[in-house]
Amino acid sequence: MKRRLSIGLAVVLVLAVVGVVVWGRSGDDRAAGGGITVVRGVIGSEKQAFFTDQRVVDAFAKQGLKVEVDTAGSRQIATAVDLGKYEFAFPSSSPAAQKIQRDKKVTTVYTPFQSPMAVATFEPIVQLLSGNGVVHKGAGDYQVLDIAKYLQLAGTRWDQLPNNTAYPVRKNVLVTTTDPRESNSAAMYLSIVSFVANGNNVVSSPDQEAKVLPQVAKLFLDQGYTQNSTEGPFEDYLSAGMGKTPLALIYESQYVDRVLRNDGSIRPDMRMLYTAPTVYSKHTLVPFSANGNKVGQALSTDPELGKLAAAFGFRTTNPQVFREVAARAKVPGELVDAVEPPSFETLERMLDAIQKQY
Repeated sequence: MKRRLSIGLAVVLVLAVVGVVVWGRSGDDRAAGGGITVVRGVIGSEKQAFFTDQRVVDAFAKQGLKVEVDTAGSRQIATAVDLGKYEFAFPSSSPAAQKIQRDKKVTTVYTPFQSPMAVATFEPIVQLLSGNGVVHKGAGDYQVLDIAKYLQLAGTRWDQLPNNTAYPVRKNVLVTTTDPRESNSAAMYLSIVSFVANGNNVVSSPDQEAKVLPQVAKLFLDQGYTQNSTEGPFEDYLSAGMGKTPLALIYESQYVDRVLRNDGSIRPDMRMLYTAPTVYSKHTLVPFSANGNKVGQALSTDPELGKLAAAFGFRTTNPQVFREVAARAKVPGELVDAVEPPSFETLERMLDAIQKQY
């Protein structure tokens, strides 16, 4: 009886070992050949729609990847998010990426796409600001908001503008932005206005910061309540119209995406202006592992992912891909009046100084 029991236990043990070996091999096969590897990352919120789109999910699957993402502001990603939980970080600005790269001692980064900052507005506002010299034709066949002229209007109410019958309201001429304490787009706006306020030079020293801060801080503080994501003011622009949001700072990609959807959200009187100068928000992926590196490589080299990024309004590393989108969306294929943002440390000091005034 004992002998039969021993034999039975031995058979069970052998089967268990075989099962473990087979399971282990099948797991290796899933990872190495034709299977799917899950990769987790943290990204700027404006890219969430791209990463969750089924076409993008399928394109990553062809690369053997399932990319799962959490969202956070670019400033938060660089300073507050626990990056130990992720295999890559994908903020929306190069200064934030440079900070992460230095902190994590990473040598390779990827910038698969970018988007210039722009201003969403309406034809009556364009005509009004054109008449006051604030809007004019840019270097290409597009219109720009002249930041130097705009800064001269600081403190002026709309109803004080000459010949204003289109928008005679008793509030200041201000571009609506997001909260500079939390949002990358507001930090990019600070990059633009500080450049112009600094005599068309990138702010690069504490003395220059002190010189421009009184002027540029008011552009944020005078707005009152601001939202923490660019989707907020853009949705207000789309739904509430000119009355609430005559000028909204956006990413070009947001406007182009809506035009390409052709869902009626961009109405005939809506317009997009480029700031002169503008700053490119460079979406920069910083990998922390081999799998995070694969995500960066796929976004940078896979033609299908490149076309999908362009379909969401992003300017990709292949200019020809975006030119096709630009022609459909009626936006310029390239912009020449663009400047670089300050370093992460300079931006942080200016943002902290503005934050203390709230």
